Amino acid sequence: MATQLLVPQATISRLSLGKKALSPLPFPSPSLCFQPSFNRLRITCSYAAPDVGSTSFAIDVDADVKTEKIVVLGGNGFVGSAICKAAVSRGIEVVSLSRSGRPSYTGSWVGQVSWVAGDVFYARWDEVLGGATAVVSTIGGFGNEEQMKRINGEANVISVNAAKDFGVPKFILISVHDYNLPPFLLNSGYFTGKRQAESELLSKYTTSGVVLRPGFIYGKRKVDGFEIPLDIVGEPLERLLSATESFTRPLNSIPGSDLLLAPPVSVDDVAYAVVNAIIDDDVFGVFTIEQIKEAAAKVRS
Repeated sequence: MATQLLVPQATISRLSLGKKALSPLPFPSPSLCFQPSFNRLRITCSYAAPDVGSTSFAIDVDADVKTEKIVVLGGNGFVGSAICKAAVSRGIEVVSLSRSGRPSYTGSWVGQVSWVAGDVFYARWDEVLGGATAVVSTIGGFGNEEQMKRINGEANVISVNAAKDFGVPKFILISVHDYNLPPFLLNSGYFTGKRQAESELLSKYTTSGVVLRPGFIYGKRKVDGFEIPLDIVGEPLERLLSATESFTRPLNSIPGSDLLLAPPVSVDDVAYAVVNAIIDDDVFGVFTIEQIKEAAAKVRS
């Protein structure tokens, strides 16, 4: 006799059975009540046979429901805040670790993030990484050679090792496109720091480490209370370069050509590509600009 599940509507990101995930669910999602610190939940639903009318029988269904808790390093920055916002919108628990802590700007999602003020060089990782299923690092910056090696390289290496030591299963690094630059230009502290961080990540997280290599990232960037609309330039440029890609592809072999030809990436695409990496256990490795956009499209759809 066929049965029909009668369960209230709710949003549940993933139903995991061991390593394999079923998504979307083949039936309406059950309502959940949980504490954010728990990674495994018990759900209860009811069912009724079609020929029984309104009578229903309560049953307990034990299922492994995987919840996500991420730690975003630099979560109040341009890229970091977009990642926090996108993750919150998908029901992911978010902790941000940054030197300035909670941002000054407002938004409904801001109150749903746990903002922690701290420096990765002196962080109390046991207070930050507890229960985390992934760490996302947006750490990076410019300065003199030593500063760039320290910020882009050492800070991320420390973070990767801390996450590994505390058993965090996934690490996602926002790196940078190499722009097809000749080797001598890639020897700057900025690129060598980023590649050092990538190497450490991919050696420690061989099947769950993710490196995103976007080029110019555009969006509305907040700086000292002012909003800089980078999308005014970035969005039309992305469309133009995407539309002319078939004509400009032969130029890709020219060293440094990507300084002009690499399409910009929206900060939202970067954020959704991160979310895709968080929720999909099979995602790992290095993602190019085009692959970042493809990953983002999977979450947007």
